[in-house]
Amino acid sequence: MGEIEQKPTPGSRLGAPENSGISTLEHGQKPPPTPSGKLMSIKIQMLDDTQEAFEVPQRAPGKVLLDAVCNHLNLVEGDYFGLEFPDHKKITVWLDLLKPIVKQIRRPKHVVVKFVVKFFPPDHTQLQEELTRYLFALQVKQDLAQGRLTCNDTSAALLISHIVQSEIGDFDEALDREHLAKNKYIPQQDALEDKIVEFHHNHIGQTPAESDFQLLEVARRLEMYGIRLHPAKDREGTKINLAVANTGILVFQGFTKINAFNWAKVRKLSFKRKRFLVKLRPDANSSYQDTLEFLMASRDFCKSFWKICVEHHAFFRLFEEPKPKPKPVLFSRGSSFRFSGRTQKQVLDYVKEGGHKKVQFERKHSKIHSIQSLATPQPIEPNSEVPKQSPQSTSLTFGEGAESPGGQSCQQGKELKVSTQEQGPHPSPTLKRSPAGSKPADRAAKAPPEEEEEEEGVKDRVQPSKPQPPQPSTELSINSQGGAAPTNVTLSPNLSPDTKQASPLISPLLNDQACPRTDDEEEGRRKRFPADKAYFIAKEVSTTERTYLKDLEVITSWFHGTVSKEDSMPETLKSLIFPNFEPLHKFHTNFLKEIEQRLALWEGRSNAHLRGDHQRIGDIMLRNVQGMKHLAAHLWTHGEALEALENAIRSSRRLELLCRDFELQKVCYLPLNTFLLRPLHRLMHYKQVLERLCKHHPPSHADFRDCRAALAEMTEMVAQLHGTMIKMENFQKLHELKKDLIGIDNLVTPGREFIRLGSLSKLSGKGLQQRMFFLFNDVLLYTSRGLTASNQFKVHGQLPLYGMTIEESEDEWGVPHCLTLRGQRQSIVVAASSRSEMEKWVEDIQMAIDLAEKSSGPTPEFLASSPPDNKSPDEATAADQESEDDLSASRTSLERQAPHRGNTMVHVCWHRNTSVSMVDFSIAVENQLSGNLLRKFKNSNGWQKLWVVFTNFCLFFYKSHQDNHPLASLPLLGYALTIPSESENIHKDYVFKLHFKSHVYYFRAESEYTFERWMEVIRSATSSASRAHVSSHKESHMY
Repeated sequence: MGEIEQKPTPGSRLGAPENSGISTLEHGQKPPPTPSGKLMSIKIQMLDDTQEAFEVPQRAPGKVLLDAVCNHLNLVEGDYFGLEFPDHKKITVWLDLLKPIVKQIRRPKHVVVKFVVKFFPPDHTQLQEELTRYLFALQVKQDLAQGRLTCNDTSAALLISHIVQSEIGDFDEALDREHLAKNKYIPQQDALEDKIVEFHHNHIGQTPAESDFQLLEVARRLEMYGIRLHPAKDREGTKINLAVANTGILVFQGFTKINAFNWAKVRKLSFKRKRFLVKLRPDANSSYQDTLEFLMASRDFCKSFWKICVEHHAFFRLFEEPKPKPKPVLFSRGSSFRFSGRTQKQVLDYVKEGGHKKVQFERKHSKIHSIQSLATPQPIEPNSEVPKQSPQSTSLTFGEGAESPGGQSCQQGKELKVSTQEQGPHPSPTLKRSPAGSKPADRAAKAPPEEEEEEEGVKDRVQPSKPQPPQPSTELSINSQGGAAPTNVTLSPNLSPDTKQASPLISPLLNDQACPRTDDEEEGRRKRFPADKAYFIAKEVSTTERTYLKDLEVITSWFHGTVSKEDSMPETLKSLIFPNFEPLHKFHTNFLKEIEQRLALWEGRSNAHLRGDHQRIGDIMLRNVQGMKHLAAHLWTHGEALEALENAIRSSRRLELLCRDFELQKVCYLPLNTFLLRPLHRLMHYKQVLERLCKHHPPSHADFRDCRAALAEMTEMVAQLHGTMIKMENFQKLHELKKDLIGIDNLVTPGREFIRLGSLSKLSGKGLQQRMFFLFNDVLLYTSRGLTASNQFKVHGQLPLYGMTIEESEDEWGVPHCLTLRGQRQSIVVAASSRSEMEKWVEDIQMAIDLAEKSSGPTPEFLASSPPDNKSPDEATAADQESEDDLSASRTSLERQAPHRGNTMVHVCWHRNTSVSMVDFSIAVENQLSGNLLRKFKNSNGWQKLWVVFTNFCLFFYKSHQDNHPLASLPLLGYALTIPSESENIHKDYVFKLHFKSHVYYFRAESEYTFERWMEVIRSATSSASRAHVSSHKESHMY
């Protein structure tokens, strides 16, 4: 039995004041004395399914019992855990740490209290000790077995394979199947056995510590990870489930998350009888009223959930334990309940600063621990992805210069967050145990968690400058149920409580453990580079060619493989697409090999004994440009292939579903039809590179003649394909927009051209309401994000451009940056977010009106499913108000999310409150770039090397150029690009800074040329082009 007096507390083991326990006390505040008196025995069920009995004084508060359990386990990070038990009404509740145990557990002899995970952090790398991660892994294992952690078969098999690896070691098929026959990790496990064995084969050499780490890496991206559902109803009587996570309040229908209310937007939580009330902060762009109401089964259920919410808010959002309220003199109103214990920040700081020794602990279910625990401790290799299990401590250590998972790597949970990362309190009913005498593992790393990529407008953090635990997005996971390769997670912070999905404001929170590099290493490597600018131009050809080959493989390998498994694509379409891409892939594979061999000679890395003129690239470019001319027949078919694919999708539901599912795969990081145009776009990149080489070399240079000849050949090819490129870009953009809109049938029609899309505020009877506007050469559409099943924008109205007038009306309406659009049958008033945004819209709308007036073609075709436009302005206003009421009718937002439509350019513009034009898209096509950059966060010390691809207004981050899909992405619309100031203490060359509100990132390039190139291409995405810059897109496009 656990005698608490004989066990050292985690605090004393780290040199903290005696009996300080788990809480961090205010200065001068003494810990409550342990009451003396009669002892009572309480049975605790551990996370390994064993039971331990603890004797505590009857009048002791709940904290004493939790301290006793943590001491028994030698657990330092006990704050993430809690004790739960069924009360006298059979409602499972958490043990209150401040109230006497005897007042909470009425009949302790007949109650089993469970020790379970209570607070699930947004990133498992914030768990500093291996013992803590082991207990979390046991929790995941149990949740799988009980069906609480729901996921698809692939994710389930992957999770179980990591569990099997930690329990029996390396793959042995006979042993695997025998072990799986004896152990049931999930209902209906037999159907997954082959897949589990297949995955287990990939984990050879993985230690139990690594298996725990990888298990949590997969689990944390599942939508139900850490979620405990609480049945409720909304005001309309619809059955829903509520849950709480580190991000805020979540709303589920069944096991599908339909909404989230972030802590930053929650002003107050309360309950009245069995009504749970959420009061939101005012938001002009929200369709919700300020108070949401949910009905629960009883007052006790309601109060229990309210207390859990209070604790989660305090643990994840506050920087120190809240002070107790002063006791009222006469009477009190409401509950006196408050959170007791350390906040997550205090836990991270406490463990980081402690000098505790690494100790060994026993893994009850692992048959290989005893062997590995005798190994000699070795530091982790800098490039290992997960912490290695050290011999004596099974803990994680870092080499010099690396940052801890609590540091940079904790960001992976931030941006790489996926909605799949939603975490909430999710204690399991059955718990597993770490035996007595087990000792906590330690971490040598000391870096604090990085600054959080939090939601726009979040200002209620108590600490202004110190790093924060990251908050995951409330939606946006391309595979929200998890997948076999869970690396790609785009985290997106939730911007407002009405966001039925999180915004796509995703940023690169990656795991620094994977590729740390010290500054000295980087400086030494840089000094070996040739100084000639031509070398870096040639290197750009190499780096972008790598990305281009990966894009070709999306079609030739990934899409081809998917199509081959299904009989849904006509053979004529297959023969039109794949035979025309495979020769290109083969040609450019050889082209890349030739360039890299030349660069190796140029750098002196290989064949240094050879003498020759190898510091040039023009001869290779000329030879291969001439070879590309023989592939021109394949290039001509790409536009035809794009049209044929879209037509086939329109006529075949099976093919449409196949393509939609393929776009959900992480490898398809852009819209599928974009990859079909990549070969045409690549020609422009070659032309730009050759122009830069010709400009750099003097006519007398040995490489000048070849570069000029190659440029002439490439210019001719681009000119021949110029018309096709413009037509196909517009066609592709219309089809992409079609997926984002509902309420229209014939968006893609001959002669229709896309001009601009963006967010404007529309003035109606309810004031300014955010709307998404789409400008074409014949019509202006305005839409809203309604209660749709697929995150699409619903068309509210349309204004034909023929006969329209536009005028500024700030004085008339008293609204800044205000415009009045007067059509022949309807007028609307809109406001832009800034003067520059208004000027862009005025310029483009006026140009479109002029084109519509001069057009001698067919009259603009109305959009078939859009609302009729034959009403008076008053009637139109009333109708629009009615539709807005419809949007806010269900204030609990029972919208089912569809992650695949949550991170498009339309959604980025919506959340960033900006716009983008077709000219911007065309310029972005030309300004694509890829290569290695060093990335640093605002409050971090080290630099992390990443492979970065810039395309489609977005930075995509990879661990290396060999990866098939990105780890994270950062849309750049709305970001500012600057050079760090002296006060920021960067003190490095070639550094540029990206910042949007409170989000700040620093990037280092390897040379002055690459620095200027990254600045050039990123500036094209962060500052939209004016139409005056390109007076006529059709005639003077920069091809």
